Amino acid sequence: MKKIDWYILRKLLTAFFFCMLLFTVVAVAVDSSEKTDDFVKTGLSTWDIIKKYYLGFVPWIWGLLFPLFVFIAVIFITSKMAGKSEVIAILASGTSYNRFLRPYIVGGIFLASILWVGSRYLIPKANSIRGEFQTEYIDKNDRSKKNQEVCPDCYFLRIDSNTYVGIKDYDATTHTANRFFLDRTKNNQVVYNLRAYSLKWDTASKKWTAITVTERRVDSIGERITQYPELIVNLQIKPEELIKDEYLKEKLTTPELTKFIARQELRANEGLSALKVERYRRSATAFSVVLLTLIGAVIASRKTRGGSGMHLALGIIIAALFIVSDRFSTVFATKGSFPPLLAAWVPNIAFATVAYWLYRKAPK
Repeated sequence: MKKIDWYILRKLLTAFFFCMLLFTVVAVAVDSSEKTDDFVKTGLSTWDIIKKYYLGFVPWIWGLLFPLFVFIAVIFITSKMAGKSEVIAILASGTSYNRFLRPYIVGGIFLASILWVGSRYLIPKANSIRGEFQTEYIDKNDRSKKNQEVCPDCYFLRIDSNTYVGIKDYDATTHTANRFFLDRTKNNQVVYNLRAYSLKWDTASKKWTAITVTERRVDSIGERITQYPELIVNLQIKPEELIKDEYLKEKLTTPELTKFIARQELRANEGLSALKVERYRRSATAFSVVLLTLIGAVIASRKTRGGSGMHLALGIIIAALFIVSDRFSTVFATKGSFPPLLAAWVPNIAFATVAYWLYRKAPK
């Protein structure tokens, strides 16, 4: 790393943090204006809202727009250098184009590493703060979300490949439910059925107890029905797993998310595509920072009559296409049969081709 490398790297990091600060102020202003009525209804002070919501919101918006911050910063500083003929002077001195890109690669890898660590460990902690506030103060007053489910406190789960359970009117505070059933199948036929008037969690034994139970077994002998006033049911489910949390995948750190997905796969549960896409995207997004850094440097290093305006306009178009392709691949994975790993990496694969093409066409 020579003086010119530190010069470019310093300008890149300065522009990046300025861009991040500027967009953060705008994002907080827009979000607070949209949620003003909700904040008033909470009855919390301004300092409480900052601690309980914006302390989680700001890292979340950073993680969401991090690649865009880097991209805009790279285009801005490189375009300014090209406008002042600094890029031409660097290349005219005998410096190769690949050597000119070195500080951008170093800066991109450094910023990508920050995002990789943050998205795996730090941002999920911030999302826990934001998600708890959203659930407690905002979502519970949203009638549109309340009307989405006929029975919001009902759970129908698959314990393993042959066992299914249903829990109705579950109270997360008392860990009790008003209705419970368990079905076990064999060769696509129900061979065991259990119905209970209520179900409760025993904190001492760490097991579920069914109240007023009717047990029905079907085998080659025939059908046998047995009734019990109470029966301990061996369910591989913990009370915290019976809380519907739409922010769950964002709250879990990557090791926790990996374990959660593995546990759900053992139960043969379906609908895990969104969780897998989230896990793979945390690495893919970090790689996209390096990719967008190279694209921005290659685009903006060419001196044009339009100056920075042309470079920024082209950069915004490319960033928009990147985000749209990312959204499309996510929808295809969560709603269709598109592989989650491929969905997370398709935008990077596509734009890696674009980056290579731009690099080949760049004047050197």
